[in-house]
Amino acid sequence: QLQASGGGLVQAGGSLRLSCTGSGISFSEYAMGWFRQAPGKEREFVAAMSRDGVTKYYGDSMQGRFTISAGDAENTVYLQMNSLRPDDTAVYYCAGRTISRTVLSPLTLSSEYAYWGQGTLVTVSS
Repeated sequence: QLQASGGGLVQAGGSLRLSCTGSGISFSEYAMGWFRQAPGKEREFVAAMSRDGVTKYYGDSMQGRFTISAGDAENTVYLQMNSLRPDDTAVYYCAGRTISRTVLSPLTLSSEYAYWGQGTLVTVSS
């Protein structure tokens, strides 16, 4: 249901924008998030957005560099990544789950998400 795209090779200090698109679904009823997994490491929280798009959380090392946002289309979410560093190299996954409108906080645990994209590789060279 979810497809992540936009990864690639970029030099340190550069930027990339990842996209997450849902097939046949609208993210208006979803909490959305991004995670990443580097070789030999556990999956790591990157960013998350509440269902209403108002509240956004970021991992500590991403704060101030990454931005999660909703696209104009209701089935697209973006992750803008600036000031990329070699340690940002990883496979990036988007994730989502339907959630009640009464839940106002983003979801930061991978176990809280029901749907996952296939991942897109980001490689940052030094």
